[in-house]
Amino acid sequence: MKNKYVGVLVVGISVLFFFIVMSFNNALNSIVEVSCTHGEMCPMQATLQTQEIISYGLMGLLLLVGLFMVFFMKDEKIFIEKKHISEDEKKKKLENLDDEERSVMNIVIREDGSVYQSDLIKELKLSKVKVSRLCDKLDGKGLIERKRRGMTNVIVLK
Repeated sequence: MKNKYVGVLVVGISVLFFFIVMSFNNALNSIVEVSCTHGEMCPMQATLQTQEIISYGLMGLLLLVGLFMVFFMKDEKIFIEKKHISEDEKKKKLENLDDEERSVMNIVIREDGSVYQSDLIKELKLSKVKVSRLCDKLDGKGLIERKRRGMTNVIVLK
């Protein structure tokens, strides 16, 4: 979920909590007024003021956190470097590769030098382990580089 939407959700929850706390504090005030006979000197009055300060302070803090998330937190964007490869470079990179390695390299080259590993798995219809081992071999030969992006890898042409 994007940070902006989470921030709006936090602001909405803090406004809802504010109204709940406000009605609760009003109910407590009316109960104290009826039951306390000492007036302003009643110890329950001091407790009510402390409780109101704490509850409204927490609601304000929650509101500030939500507003901070809405306006100041940026969503992380992933930029993948794209490369164009000439035919000569393509032939040079594909020399001395077996069929499976060549198919991986053809996909990476076709996608302008970068592709998600999960897309390779889908397109080649091979297991995750097999594609990972193929990428390890190609990485060892210095043809590609794997970069970690969240829960997946991006295969980048060297």
